[in-house]
Amino acid sequence: MTENTIDGQQSDAVDILTADHRAMLELLGQIESTADADERRDLADTVIAEVMRHAVAEEMFVYPAMEKHLPNGAEEVEHDKKEHDELVQVMKRIEDINASDPEFMDCVREMESQLRHHIDDEESDQFPQLRASIPADELVEIGQKVENAKKIAPTRPHPNAPHSELFHKTIGPGVGMVDRLRDKLTGRKTD
Repeated sequence: MTENTIDGQQSDAVDILTADHRAMLELLGQIESTADADERRDLADTVIAEVMRHAVAEEMFVYPAMEKHLPNGAEEVEHDKKEHDELVQVMKRIEDINASDPEFMDCVREMESQLRHHIDDEESDQFPQLRASIPADELVEIGQKVENAKKIAPTRPHPNAPHSELFHKTIGPGVGMVDRLRDKLTGRKTD
């Protein structure tokens, strides 16, 4: 297991998720700035895989912490799960559209808009509350669990899969393994 550090300090869950947000938005920007359909497809597949890994890890380890420690944690989690579901729906559409079709970029822009909204909710409200409510060492531990979860999480959108900690911890690793096998066999880029 590699240790993530920022300025010599071990990264916590908030640091890791915030870095994920930056990487996802950067990939979406790259899609927007390229005219090559094959490159757009590769970038879209990569950002979809990143969003899926990130969302699953949040649902497994961050959302239970939010429910436990934040005053309106259960409501916040339900709101975030609905936003994850909306992202899954648009990512599934992106998967099914040829990257040279103009609708492809419309869906990418829709995904970016949804993602920016979700990121704003987390970074401006939820993450500061997590930092204020959870001891630093516990946030580091959650961050380690998030990193490990991303390694086994699904890389493709599954619209009918539940957004639940139990599903992700029991069935999710098998779904993730099948996704990674499909990615390898088809040459789909996910990194």
